[in-house]
Amino acid sequence: MKNPAREEEWASWMRSAIAGDSRAYRKVLTAITPHLRVVAQRRCDQFGAPISEAEDVVQEVLLAIHLKRGTWDTTRPLGPWLSSLVRNKLVDSLRRRGRRIDIPLEDVSATLESDERLSASDRMDVEQILAKLKDPQRTIVHSISIEGTSVRETADRLKMTEVAVRVSLHRALKALAALYSERAS
Repeated sequence: MKNPAREEEWASWMRSAIAGDSRAYRKVLTAITPHLRVVAQRRCDQFGAPISEAEDVVQEVLLAIHLKRGTWDTTRPLGPWLSSLVRNKLVDSLRRRGRRIDIPLEDVSATLESDERLSASDRMDVEQILAKLKDPQRTIVHSISIEGTSVRETADRLKMTEVAVRVSLHRALKALAALYSERAS
C-alpha cells in the first residue's frame, strides 16, 4: 500500500472492529472495498483472468474478512493481509475454473506466512452465524465461501441465475454484517 497514513487508519479501525466496535467495522469495510476492487482488477490482469472476475473476488474477500478478521496479526500492516486475501481468492476462483496459473515465488512465501486455517472454535462460530441466515443465502454463502464453488456452479446447482446468486450473496453479506453488529453491541 502506498499511503501509510491511510493504511494505519484502516488498521486502527480494524483493531477496533475486532474489539467489537461495529461502527469501526462498517468504516473499514466501506473504506477498503474500493481498494480491494482495484487490487482484484490488477490481479485479474496479472493472472490473465477476465476483469469481470474481480467483483466476485471482492465479494469473497469481504466475506473472508468477516469470517477471518481474528486471524489478522494486529501488530502487522493491514495492506499485505488484504492483498494476500485477494490473491488467494482469485487463485481459488481460477482453480475452480480449471485454469493453470503461475504465481511468483515471493507471493507463495507471503501466502504461507499469512495463511491461517480456521480453528475448531472458529468453524463452530462460522456455522452458528451461517445458521442464522435463511436459505438460499445460507447455501450460497456456504457454497461459494466455504466450499469454494464458483458463482456459476452454485447457480446451476440451485437452479438460479448467476445474477440472482450474486444479489443473494450481497444481501447475505449485509445480513452477516448486521448480525455481527448486533453481536458486538
